Amino acid sequence: MKRLFLILLLGTLAASPPPLAAQELFSQDEDTIRPDLDRMYVKGMQFLARKQNGAGSWDEPFGSEPAVVGLAALSILAHGEDPNYGPYKDTVHRALDYIIKSQDPTTGYIGTSMYNHGFSTLTLAEAYGCVHDDRIGPALQKAVNLILTSQSHNPNNAWRYSPESSDADTTVSGAQMVALFAARNAGIGVPDDAIRKALRFFTDCQTPDGGIGYTGAGGPDGARTAIAAVVFSLAKQQKSAAFRSAIDYLNANPSDEGGYHQYFLYYAAQAYFRVSPQAFDAWNAQNVKALASSQLDDGSWTSSLGPAFSTAASLLSLALNYRLLPIYER
Repeated sequence: MKRLFLILLLGTLAASPPPLAAQELFSQDEDTIRPDLDRMYVKGMQFLARKQNGAGSWDEPFGSEPAVVGLAALSILAHGEDPNYGPYKDTVHRALDYIIKSQDPTTGYIGTSMYNHGFSTLTLAEAYGCVHDDRIGPALQKAVNLILTSQSHNPNNAWRYSPESSDADTTVSGAQMVALFAARNAGIGVPDDAIRKALRFFTDCQTPDGGIGYTGAGGPDGARTAIAAVVFSLAKQQKSAAFRSAIDYLNANPSDEGGYHQYFLYYAAQAYFRVSPQAFDAWNAQNVKALASSQLDDGSWTSSLGPAFSTAASLLSLALNYRLLPIYER
């Protein structure tokens, strides 16, 4: 019953637990998450809520970046928490307030990089319609307009570090693409032509073995390949050669994370989720086991990008078990 309520609400739109086999992640009631997994998730959310400052960000390396603030809010929404009346409502509202206040009211640009802008736009799109804040809709529309305008001025029909960039890379472009798909899900107009042109940039960056390079078809790694696989799947291209080749690369290079572990997990979870239930179950079981063993006593995960990002990204890699965010639908 609770899960059904949470799905409707979001628009359907602890010690380390023992290793969980894929078939054991859920109880016999398919809508009930194993307590071991949920305890791990709740500990992570509690860490984020406890460490958030009054402005809505985190006092740590990268914790003041709107992208990190957005991912933290998303990780709470992804658990099905009531963002208006539940125990994490203040955490979510402070984070969204921080993002909106980081937006240029004229241009719609959020933060100081397109990384920030893309992940912040995604957060606004996922919050739109379920969080009571009349500022979200106009902020989301402005943010989408900036992404589309930036693309129209870019010779690659993609994106890089600033809205005015004349070159492009697959990581920044992936953040914009996922944001555009989420905005489209939320009812914001996104031209098909913008999607089509950006997809061509990703296929142009694909190497013969299916991997995805950074600015061209060379030097692929797992993180960028997972990003592209997510983008292809959101474009309903799971049967395309580009998507299948990207998954083949991930399967053949399971430890090729590109140097950013949680960043890879965030995208890889979504990529395997859209391959098939069986593919996701196998990958998910390994991810749950690994994250259970690496979660710190305070509920966080850590890396060179700081505990707020690492915890939020780790939680979001687990959030596919709940399937509550609209962007996480197959």
